This record gives sequence, C-alpha cells and structure tokens, in this order.
Amino acid sequence: MPVRTEKELLALLQMRCEDDPEANVARAERMIVQAREQGARLVVLPELFKTRYFCQWEDPRFFDLAEPIPGPTTVRMQALAKKLGVVLVVPLFEVRAAGLYHNSAAILDADGTLLGVYRKMHIPHDPLYYEKYYFTPGDTGFRTWATQFGKISVLICWDQWFPEAARLSALQGAEILIYPTAIGWHPQEKAQWGLVQQQAWETVQRAHAITNGLFVAAVNRVGHEGPAEGGLDFWGNSFVCDPYGRILAQGSSDREEIVLAPMDRTLIETMRRHWPFLRDRRIDAYQDLVRRFLD
Repeated sequence: MPVRTEKELLALLQMRCEDDPEANVARAERMIVQAREQGARLVVLPELFKTRYFCQWEDPRFFDLAEPIPGPTTVRMQALAKKLGVVLVVPLFEVRAAGLYHNSAAILDADGTLLGVYRKMHIPHDPLYYEKYYFTPGDTGFRTWATQFGKISVLICWDQWFPEAARLSALQGAEILIYPTAIGWHPQEKAQWGLVQQQAWETVQRAHAITNGLFVAAVNRVGHEGPAEGGLDFWGNSFVCDPYGRILAQGSSDREEIVLAPMDRTLIETMRRHWPFLRDRRIDAYQDLVRRFLD
C-alpha cells in the first residue's frame, strides 16, 4: 500500500457526455490517466457519465443502458485503478434484477478492489429530471469506505441538498463527502434564475463541509443536452472545498476539464477543535427528525 501523506491531490472529471457510451468511457479513461499523471490519487467521475442525461424523457428504451455491478464498466475501471494505483468513484446506471434499477456509484480502491456500491437515496422527479421513472430509491444507507486515499463517503446529486445524509456520513468517520452530479439550467429559466440556482447548489454543499468539519467534492458535467430549443444546460462549476467551506479549486461553467485540489487532512482536526459541532450535538433532543412533519 502506498504511503499516505497528509496533503494529497484529488481530481474531479468535469466531462461533456455524448450519446455513445463507449466514447464516454474512453474519454473518462483518458482523463483518469491525465489526472494521475498530474498527481491525483482519487479521481471522481460525474453522475451517469456513460451517457447523456436520459432522464429528460420517460422512455423504456433507456433501460437498455443499464448494466450490473460488477459488470463491464466496473471490471474495466478496476483494471485501470490497479494499473495506475488510483482510487476511483464510478457512477453508473445499475440493473440489479429484471425491472429493478438504481442510480449508483462503484467505489474502487487503488489496488482495483471493488469496495462497495452506493445507491442514490433521494430520487427527484421534476420537469426534465424524471428520475423516479427509472430509479428505485437506494437501500445501501449512508456509508463510509476506507480507501488508500482516505475515508470517503459517496452521495449522488439530489442527495447533496439533504443535511441528514451529510451528517450520517460524517458520523461514520468520512474525511470527504463526494457528490457526483448532473445538474443544469432550463434554458428558459437561466436568465432569471440561473445564478440563484447555481449559488444555492454551491452554498448548501459548502455548508455541509462547515457543519461537519470535512472536505466536500462535487463534480458536474457540462454542455447542452436535449433539443436545441429546450433541454438542459449543465452548469459545471465542479468544486472542492475544505472544512471551513473555502473553495480550493473550481471548474468553469462551460468547459471540459480536470479540477485538481489538495486535501490537507490536518484541517479536519484543527477545525473541529475550534468549532466542535459534533461535541455539542443534542442527540437526546433530535428524535422528531425521523417524522415526516410535526403536525
């Protein structure tokens, strides 16, 4: 096992995704190699990176895009992880059984081991985000994996808005929360609401970093997908922030790129000593959090 240092590089692959799954996997492989050459020891791919964001439509043909885990893509990525000595987070459209599908991510250690699978827990269903048609809510719960890079938790897109998911991951010892994402603007809303939406997305995740005293990494795709007069403009802006919520690195809104950031783990202890949120939690008073609403 490689010797870990306190400050190591992680990489987010901010990708454009096209219709051809093979082309997207090949692009991801090239970017993983480039990231490793730049020193990255953890590389994260965007949500559903193998295809365009098909959830804009409810069409049973798109179920054919799913694959099992382990399956062709995970086996291929495991070999690459082992060859390069890099930890990979690989989001996939998973078929678990006939008629049972998940929005998932495979966690691969630097020796190629498939450490586990996270299945997206919170499933949205909004105009052009018709995910409930395709995905069964996850049943993995919120987990932390001890990788050769460190302790990571993986959550997916809509999960990033829920503080409970971030907290439960932190309570399992996560050093970094990883959010593979596919989020964009409706073009007709972009002028009025685009900046507000993007800033809210960034702010809520930076808040998770602060209130839990850990690092957060969110990786998004870029480019327009869907009809020219509609569809979605994916806003990129992939970023990494530290336990104080400070952005360490951030991508553009429109370019494919590798976003590299250092992780200095000593900041976790430093921050939590001065802002001891975990110490001061009133766990005796939170029972109502398991209720839908307090009538």
